Amino acid sequence: VQLQASGGGLVQAGDSLRLSCAAPGRTFSRYIRGWFRQAPGKEREFVATFSRDGGTTYYADSVKGRFTISRDNAKNTVYLQMDSLKPEDTAVYYCAARSSSIILSATRRPLSYDYWGQGTLVTVSS
Repeated sequence: VQLQASGGGLVQAGDSLRLSCAAPGRTFSRYIRGWFRQAPGKEREFVATFSRDGGTTYYADSVKGRFTISRDNAKNTVYLQMDSLKPEDTAVYYCAARSSSIILSATRRPLSYDYWGQGTLVTVSS
């Protein structure tokens, strides 16, 4: 299963970016996608995901109110709209997919995700 993350780049603080996570040629009817990020020298951390039924979105406290996860089922693509970017948002952002059987309390753990994209670098300058 292949996930392709794109949309990263170099921006200034306060700017916006939209990341995309495509899954060409594959359907994810039994998988739920989410976003993680990893800054240099730090562990990979949860950013955003959907609930099992897709009706609810969850965010890390550090991005709540600034980032929005969404999806376009027709395009089989998940997005991460990032607004009001801060230098501390600088990281490699990864798209990942987990089984729909994963319980809610485990959806923020990287180990709960079976499939990962290659990552896209977001750099926010001050």
